[in-house]
Amino acid sequence: MKPIFVIEHLEPELSKWLLYEYAHASQIVGKDNLLFTNVKVEKAALKLRKLGGVEEKAAAEIFPPDKVIVLDPRAEHPLKPDDVLNIETVIIGGILGDHPPKGRTFSLITSRFSGAAARNLGRDQFSIDGAIYVAKLVSQGVPLEQIPIKRGLRLRLNEYAEVYLPYAYPLKDGKPVISRKLIAYLRSERIVRDEEKLIKF
Repeated sequence: MKPIFVIEHLEPELSKWLLYEYAHASQIVGKDNLLFTNVKVEKAALKLRKLGGVEEKAAAEIFPPDKVIVLDPRAEHPLKPDDVLNIETVIIGGILGDHPPKGRTFSLITSRFSGAAARNLGRDQFSIDGAIYVAKLVSQGVPLEQIPIKRGLRLRLNEYAEVYLPYAYPLKDGKPVISRKLIAYLRSERIVRDEEKLIKF
């Protein structure tokens, strides 16, 4: 039995950065295996329905806790293939990472989901799509310790500048699992305009 992967949408805005990570997550597990929960704004729901199922309710209002695993960096135990055998749902926080982490997955999901199992992917903080990729591999029987990761990623923007992403990225064929559209976005001037627009509101 394949688990359904759930992204609990927890950011106030569906930014382009977030949307690119969501879209890549959909490519990784397939639209039919991905559900977005806690989507309160219809404009966001319209975009996300192209990527997977959409629910206005939070995951804790939908799924029985005994069939759920919440991926939480603060969880005591790491995710193992055996953990996924008898569960139906793997929940990932739809949160853009803070550096250092603020524990928002615990405060916004785990602490409100009494009875659900919580597991970590190691002590590193992953992107949303990276966490989905790792969780999918573990659900297919690959032990966490056998999944190669790269801690921190430097992207050359142009001849003079680069950006550093202080997160962990799983490697596939030696290359970081990251949205190509996100990389193009980070290298464009659009991100500056978009961030300024968000700050104004």
